[in-house]
Amino acid sequence: MDEMDNLPMSTENCTLTQIADLLRTKQRFVVMSHIRPDGDALGCTLAMGLCLQQLGKDVTLWNEDGCLEKFTFLPGNEHVSKPSAEPQKFDVAIVLDTAVKDRAGSCLASVAHADVWVNIDHHISNPRYADLNFIDSSSPATGQILFELFSQCGLPLTAAMADNLYVAISTDTGSFQYPSTTARTYEIGAELVKLGVRVGELSQRIYESYPRRRIELLKSLLNNLTFSSADRVASFSLTQAVSTGLGVLPEDNEGLIDTIRAVQGVVVAAFFEELEDGRVRVSLRSKDAALTDVCKVAQLFGGGGHTLAAGIRMSGPLEAAKQKVLTAIDEQLAAN
Repeated sequence: MDEMDNLPMSTENCTLTQIADLLRTKQRFVVMSHIRPDGDALGCTLAMGLCLQQLGKDVTLWNEDGCLEKFTFLPGNEHVSKPSAEPQKFDVAIVLDTAVKDRAGSCLASVAHADVWVNIDHHISNPRYADLNFIDSSSPATGQILFELFSQCGLPLTAAMADNLYVAISTDTGSFQYPSTTARTYEIGAELVKLGVRVGELSQRIYESYPRRRIELLKSLLNNLTFSSADRVASFSLTQAVSTGLGVLPEDNEGLIDTIRAVQGVVVAAFFEELEDGRVRVSLRSKDAALTDVCKVAQLFGGGGHTLAAGIRMSGPLEAAKQKVLTAIDEQLAAN
């Protein structure tokens, strides 16, 4: 049992001012995000860490997977490490972009004690598991929430932080294309550019610098692509044997689901990945929440996320898990 299991859960949001006051008054911080971090998770971790450094704080940045290879261009990436084998004590533990506390992985066990736990997130399924929670499911990215925190509360906001926040927001909005993108998102993007973000350079690093093994992986996935539910559902799967044979890293499959989501007529896309421990990682994407709310589908199997993008980690074997999830999707499509 980790320390967070003993925390009282609050159903109410704290204020950004309360979080800012905590950042100013406490000294020793640890900042964490979810396992297999995406751009929003790592961008936010780094932006928060750089802000705290500007405030003169003692800052530790942890992720169970460390900083992924594809994000080593982010300013400050060298400060992100895997959690300490020896549990440590902190004044404040901050968990970012993590809908369920267990998704912080081994970071939790490495926190021997924290006086205050803070949870900042944008997933609608978040149960508010910390002492101070700020959950805004209307925000397209946790990076957008952090920008509001820094700018509204007079906290440091440097060029390096701007790069990280831009990557956080861009990756979680599909380069400002997803339906969750708002006018405010574009305004924030403009503010970040004013702070020095080089959009072309960052976009090339994010979207046009993939290793060849990722293309080989996509080729393999497309070879087992299937359509179901009157061609409204597209899915493919990745076994451990294929993953090992191709020599791919877990981060290489990030975003590949969008290839099949983009097929005309497809409403829901699903990606099933066999993990080393025998469980199955499921990524779900929907084009129309009225037809299929993939967060509701994910919650049937202990997962969660957003109405248009959600995930699950469930028991295998792979084919059995795939059949269960596709059946649940079919049932929701049929009901709508």
